[in-house]
Amino acid sequence: MKRFSFFALLFFCSLSATAQPLQAVVEKQLQHPVLNGAWWGGLAVYTDHPEQTLFALQADQRLTPASTLKLLTTAAALETLGPHYRFQTRLYASAQPDEKGILKGDLYLQGGGDPTLGSTRVPGAQDWRQVASQWAKAVKKVGIRRVEGSLYADVSAFEGPSIAPKVNWENIGNYYAAPVSPVCFHDNLFKIFFSPQPFDAKRAEVTRTEPKIPQLHLSSFVTTDAKNKRDNAYVYGAPKQYEMEIYGTIPTNLTGFSIQAAMPDPALFAMQALHNALREEGIAVGGRPQTTDQAPDYAQMKLLHTYSSPELKDIILIVNKRSFNLYAEMLLRQLALHAGKKGSVQNGLTELEKFLRQNKLAAPQDAVLYDGSGLSRDNMLTPRVLVNTLAFMTKSPNFSYYYQSLATPDDRGDLLLLRYFLKPKHQVQDVRVKGGTIDGVKTVAGYVYDESGRPIAFALMANNLASKDETILRIHENIIKQLLQVKP
Repeated sequence: MKRFSFFALLFFCSLSATAQPLQAVVEKQLQHPVLNGAWWGGLAVYTDHPEQTLFALQADQRLTPASTLKLLTTAAALETLGPHYRFQTRLYASAQPDEKGILKGDLYLQGGGDPTLGSTRVPGAQDWRQVASQWAKAVKKVGIRRVEGSLYADVSAFEGPSIAPKVNWENIGNYYAAPVSPVCFHDNLFKIFFSPQPFDAKRAEVTRTEPKIPQLHLSSFVTTDAKNKRDNAYVYGAPKQYEMEIYGTIPTNLTGFSIQAAMPDPALFAMQALHNALREEGIAVGGRPQTTDQAPDYAQMKLLHTYSSPELKDIILIVNKRSFNLYAEMLLRQLALHAGKKGSVQNGLTELEKFLRQNKLAAPQDAVLYDGSGLSRDNMLTPRVLVNTLAFMTKSPNFSYYYQSLATPDDRGDLLLLRYFLKPKHQVQDVRVKGGTIDGVKTVAGYVYDESGRPIAFALMANNLASKDETILRIHENIIKQLLQVKP
């Protein structure tokens, strides 16, 4: 008897999907050893008739969603704030300057929770240097030549921990777990550059950071690894901690290498950038850059400048397509601010859960959430919650923005989740996905169109995986192919 590989079997199943019930086809594909001892749940329905199930396996089992949780956060933000919502950050002077241009008072930057401030990640946003320069020019325009007081970043809009409480210590200090702030700046991250090191197992020395963070001290224990071509270095440091350590490995290299880390205090750095920009404009400052959690009476102050973010529809594209955790966490807190509450993680989760309940997307036991990005391993929700949300959004006037924020298999979005998917059949336009990956977890959810063009919402969730290879991704790809070949 000839022996066939597992993936040859998957191909055979793909050809015969219309001849077998899809449920049986999916069950057969899940018999791979990579899923031994793991948990798997999945669901697929037609969005125009969600009660019409194409397959359901552990669809009501709570599983860790990883970054597919962003589908819920962005849906709630779009429906609550609207696609054209813009965040605003305002600069105030506490008094009028005197006839000599002296401000006998302070400058206040009122943080409004703009995740894109000082970042060029979203089209239409401006670089942090440009933003700081705009602020300084606005100060000069009203005749201020000297600020006798201090430069304050008002962070009173948020409260509580700046990082969700269930995030692993290994992640804290790295760019993808950057702390939130009402005054985000430069994506709350900085780059660490290492000197060239072509030899294996040698210490990698830090040469500089970009931008330069005042008072930051880095201790590097990073070594080179000739066999590994990827960044495997981790930065350890808590919010507002300026003593940081780096462990792990980076590839051997001839030109240097860089990694990204979380900025200890982005609001303070924004004020330091303003301080430098004021000096470049010839404006002296008597006090120092600092932050405050006590909001002043802005009605008694002079507004100098208002910075508006790009529209929300463009921000959620980065959240989903690039799976950017910071922006998701900022949107979660904005849900709380919109409801008249402080921007804490718990208040944001309360509003997100309210959105799920009011729209009948999840019962209380269906979702146990600790953040808005999916970074915590303790988050749990069922495949049905994801599919319910996807189906719900197809009825929304904001659906086109939501749909466009998801990755296609042939773009660079979402960590190249389906990098070789469907190229020969040119069907990439029929698939939109949001993927999720953390230790032991691989998930994917989104939309496909069957052979007749009917839209299908699906969620595939694998937990407690022992293997880090891409076998489970190929299994998920093949299940999506089955959905594309369904004939109603």
